[in-house]
Amino acid sequence: MDNNKETIKSLNQLLQGEYMAVESFNSFISKTEDDKIKKAFQQIQDNHRDNIKTLANYIQNIGGQPEENLGLKGKMADIKMNIEFGSDFDTQDLIEKAIEGETLGINKAEKILRGKLDDKSRDIAGEILHRDRRTLDQLKDLT
Repeated sequence: MDNNKETIKSLNQLLQGEYMAVESFNSFISKTEDDKIKKAFQQIQDNHRDNIKTLANYIQNIGGQPEENLGLKGKMADIKMNIEFGSDFDTQDLIEKAIEGETLGINKAEKILRGKLDDKSRDIAGEILHRDRRTLDQLKDLT
């Protein structure tokens, strides 16, 4: 049971990162007036929502409870981002901030994958990581 608790804890960390991504993209979407960028950000946000659904369902299926909120760390990151942007930013700034956030999320997912996960959990986390890497490529294509 200890391994299961550790797995659930690790997957919930990954889930928190996905929630942070959705919230970040809420900010990015509201700050851009470029329709092409807005649509790209919305599609990326939908990908993160799909990741949330996948992770939350899997955590429940293995007997855990998904932590479905941003948590203090996520709220602090959101506040920091809003302070950094203020009113002086452009579309390129938003894209660069999105790339930075995706990169941090990918690094966290890689760390979780190196942890103690069973094969099925590792497959789920690996798929999330793969999707997030594709998202990073999409963002880089916007620059």
